[in-house]
Amino acid sequence: MMDTFVVIGAGLAGAKAVETLRAEGFEGRIVLVGAEPDLPYERPPLSKGYLLGQEDRASVFVHDDKWYVEHDVEVLTGRRATALDRAAHEVELAGGERLGYTKLLLATGSSPRRLRVPGNDLDGVHYLRRLSHADQLREALSASGRVVVAGAGWIGLETAAAARSYGCEVTIVEPGPSPLHAALGPELGGFFADLHRGHGVELRLGTGVTGFDGDGAVSAVRTDDGEIPADVVVVGIGARPETQLAEEAGLTIDDGVRVDAALRTEDPDVFAAGDVANAWHPHYGRPLRVEHWAAATNGGPAAARSMLGQAVEYAELPYFFSDQYDAGMEFTGWFPPGGYDRVVRRGDTEAFHAFWLAGDRVVAGLHVNKWDDGLDAVRELILSGRKVDPDRLADPDRPLDGD
Repeated sequence: MMDTFVVIGAGLAGAKAVETLRAEGFEGRIVLVGAEPDLPYERPPLSKGYLLGQEDRASVFVHDDKWYVEHDVEVLTGRRATALDRAAHEVELAGGERLGYTKLLLATGSSPRRLRVPGNDLDGVHYLRRLSHADQLREALSASGRVVVAGAGWIGLETAAAARSYGCEVTIVEPGPSPLHAALGPELGGFFADLHRGHGVELRLGTGVTGFDGDGAVSAVRTDDGEIPADVVVVGIGARPETQLAEEAGLTIDDGVRVDAALRTEDPDVFAAGDVANAWHPHYGRPLRVEHWAAATNGGPAAARSMLGQAVEYAELPYFFSDQYDAGMEFTGWFPPGGYDRVVRRGDTEAFHAFWLAGDRVVAGLHVNKWDDGLDAVRELILSGRKVDPDRLADPDRPLDGD
């Protein structure tokens, strides 16, 4: 009987997984199931080029519909998986259809965390996760009104930058002491605060949103220190992994679906990749869940190879990138809260590297507008664990890749 591999989640991780299955010579049946009506697409453009109107709709898709036909991949869009029967090796879809599988990949991703305050159902309150969300938000921003962004994380900052490009008046409300405080700490959070202030954004830090006012449509945002008029609100307060299907099937859930370094769950025929996977990371010696683009684009292929029985150890360093105004940034590495002692900067105010040090070792690094140097040497410093001299690290006349 022909093997059937089913992938639940038609996002980037799922698309890259089925692409890899065919590239590695798998000749069995492949079914890709997605709750959204669209073919798999990349999400970074939703808060970057596509939202800005610089990229067309077709550019965001991983493959066009012809590719799936040519590679004999069955794509079931607009179909939500409602139950996983591990004993029967079947997935149930909304409507009652059941799909049998030999191997199954969970690539269900994540969904935006909701702001549970009065008025959160008013028109004009936006969340950004799906292509349809970006379409709606792009139309709203084109009216060049008053925009309030709740949350100064990556989505919040990128949508704020996009709103300014449309000529909107923008205010960011953030309960933390700086933008990106949890991700980067105050040292680099201050850089992004200055970047946005320099482009006319008002930042209200240390302030939380308490509600939205309006008659059918939002007209104001209530905060700890008063009201802010608003025509458009964007809520970007993080995401939660979509684990319900796995949890109801009895798989281990711990900030995502727990998998080993081969992206296998405790069920030898069920795997997980992308935002939903909390995978054992060999470098850090602990499970790690990463919500960014690289986790999908690298994790999907790794999971596919593991499904095929190949020896896999998924050990990619966390990586993400951001574009805001004229600042392009790439980051790699990881540290827990309080997991670094100091930040060393190298370069000027417009183009620089930054390194997070724990003791005398680099645990993470980024660059802003340093594309010639990039992150290769930074990755080497992290993976090698070799000791560094902070003064030499800060000296732009010293090579990054050695003494």
